[in-house]
Amino acid sequence: QVQLVESGGGLVQAGGSLRISCAASGRSFVGYVMGWFRQAPGKERELVALAWSGGITHYAASVAGRFTISRDNAANKVYLNMINLKPDDTAVYYCAAGAGAPMQTYRLGYERDFGYWGQGTQVTVSS
Repeated sequence: QVQLVESGGGLVQAGGSLRISCAASGRSFVGYVMGWFRQAPGKERELVALAWSGGITHYAASVAGRFTISRDNAANKVYLNMINLKPDDTAVYYCAAGAGAPMQTYRLGYERDFGYWGQGTQVTVSS
């Protein structure tokens, strides 16, 4: 059974940092794009960052320069390192994985292009 399990969420003050992790199991995700989405209360889920196996990354404009996505292909894990956190970053963060589509497709951030999803981890940034 394929699973994506997020961890590391929590409460942090504005300006602080946090690293969240996603552990994948049930298959290898080498060759898959892996990414992070987030959903704030009352808002739609949005793309945060993507990482391809070869090292290419993509970020939403709102987090570029503050968030860093990385992956450990051997361990089947993906991480999101977040610095200079803002209250607007408060959301449930979801790990996702997809394969088979061109890079530009995944950059559009449509949920339908990602076949695997985790249950989410809450990140709360206090002001």
